[in-house]
Amino acid sequence: MPKRHSLDAVIVGAGVVGAACAYYAGRSGLRVAVVDRGPVAGGTTGAGEGNLLVSDKEAGPELDLALLSTRLWRDLAHVLPPEIEYEPKGGLVVAPDEAALTALRAFAEEQRKAGVRAREIAPDRLYDLEPHLAPGLAGGFLYPQDAQVQPAQAAAQLLRAARQFGAEVHLDQEVKDVLTGPDGRIRGVRTPQGDLLAPAVVNAAGTWGGEVAALAGTSLPVLPRRGFVLVTEPLPRLVRHKVYAADYIADVASGSAALQSSAVVEGTAAGPVLIGATRERVGFDRALSTEALRRLAAQAAALFPVLTGVRAIRTYHGFRPYLPDHLPAIGPDPRVPGLLHACGHEGAGIGLAPATGLLLASALRGERTALDLRPFRPDRFAADEHDGEYEQGAGR
Repeated sequence: MPKRHSLDAVIVGAGVVGAACAYYAGRSGLRVAVVDRGPVAGGTTGAGEGNLLVSDKEAGPELDLALLSTRLWRDLAHVLPPEIEYEPKGGLVVAPDEAALTALRAFAEEQRKAGVRAREIAPDRLYDLEPHLAPGLAGGFLYPQDAQVQPAQAAAQLLRAARQFGAEVHLDQEVKDVLTGPDGRIRGVRTPQGDLLAPAVVNAAGTWGGEVAALAGTSLPVLPRRGFVLVTEPLPRLVRHKVYAADYIADVASGSAALQSSAVVEGTAAGPVLIGATRERVGFDRALSTEALRRLAAQAAALFPVLTGVRAIRTYHGFRPYLPDHLPAIGPDPRVPGLLHACGHEGAGIGLAPATGLLLASALRGERTALDLRPFRPDRFAADEHDGEYEQGAGR
C-alpha cells in the first residue's frame, strides 16, 4: 500500500544541498521529506573538502549566490553544533609573476564591486600570513570571507535541525519514479518502501540530478567531474589559510574534459594538510589516477617547499555535478509543474548550499526570492524560452 503523507515537498538527495533545502523549508513552516538511496552525505558531499569560497568566483550570479551563502554560513555557525567545524580562516591567492598578479588585480577589482572583501598583499608581506610559502612570489590577494566546514557533519547537522522542524528523512531508499498526475503536475515519488506524496519534488540529487530529471519526464545535462584530494600525515599548523595559485581560478571556469590540477593547500585543526583538487570528466570511473596525485603533490610542494618530505597517508575522490555553463540549476522547472531543481553546483555545492536552500524554500512558498533565479533556470539548456516564469518570486 502506498504511504500517504501530508507533505508540501519531497527532497531527493541527502547531501549538503538537500539538507539545506530541508532546513530552510522546514524553518519556513513547510513539511518536507528527504529521501536518498544511500546515507547522509554519501555522494559528492562526503568527498568534499568543505570549501566556502568567494575568492574563486568572478562577478556574476554565482558570486552573488556565494556571498549570500557566506552570510548564511556565519549565521548557521551560531545555530548548528560545533561539529560542523566552521572556520573563517580566509583565503590567500598567490601570483607567481607580475602578469598573473596584474590579472588577479583586475579580477579582484570586479569582485569588490559585487561586495567581496579582497586586499592586495605585497610580496614581502605574504610571509607574515604564510611563513612557509615558496620564495619569489610576485604577491597575492587575501580574501577574509573564505571559510571552511566539515562537509559530512554540516549535512548531518542541517538534517538534524530540519527534523526538529518536522522534516522526515528516508535513507537507503532509492527513488524509482517521480509521480505525475493526468495534468502533468508532480504528485510525489515512488520508492521500494512506498510512495511519498507531495505537490512538489526538489531534485537535489547532485551528480545523479540528470537521472531524477529524466524520471520526471524532462532533462538536465548534469555530468560527473572527478576530483582527487591528498591528505598528509598530521603536522603542526604549517598552513594557516586556504592557499592556492592564481591558475586555480581558470581551472574552475574551464569546461575541458581533460585532467586539470591546481593545488589548494590548507591545514586542518586535526593536523593533516588537505591538498586538492583535480578535475576531469571520465564518467563515474573510480580508478585511482597516479598522474592526478603526482600533479597535486608537485604543485603543493611548489607552493610550500616544507611539504616536500611530508608523507601523504591517504587520498580520496568524488564526483562533482557539472553543468556546461558552470552555474547550478536552482528553482522551478516550467516544463514540469511542481518540479524544482537544486543541483549542478560542481565543486562549490558545500559553499553554496545555504543560499540554495533559502531560495528553494522561498520558491516553494511562492514568495519573492532573495536573488533573481533566472540565471539558474533549469530549462536554460533547452530551446524553449519561458522568461515570464522566472521573474523574482516565481514559485510553483
